[in-house]
Amino acid sequence: MSVSVLVVDDSPLARKMLIKALPPSWDIAITQVGNGLDALAAYREGGVEVMFLDLTMPGLDGYQVLETLRKEGLNCLVIVVSADIQPTARERVLQMGAIAFVKKPVNAAEIQAVLKEYGVYV
Repeated sequence: MSVSVLVVDDSPLARKMLIKALPPSWDIAITQVGNGLDALAAYREGGVEVMFLDLTMPGLDGYQVLETLRKEGLNCLVIVVSADIQPTARERVLQMGAIAFVKKPVNAAEIQAVLKEYGVYV
């Protein structure tokens, strides 16, 4: 059974690069959105198991998405993918419920290690 993955980034190129970095043998169904409002709508429709979330986006940013998810009883794994590599950004998203912080450009081995650690990819 495939894992439902939501990729949230305002850059189509960044979404494409992230998807290419996912394990090729991972059985997934991918949905892509370009902003925080669409991310929340997709999440609320149900079935999102893993969300890759950018922090810097127009409208609702990644922090606001995380805060809303937390208020609504976050029930998916959120991996933040961002170029903002400040230690405070990393600490903040982990405190808000993200399971990991991966810096851009993404590294396939790092993504795979996070997925394995949380049991969503074997």
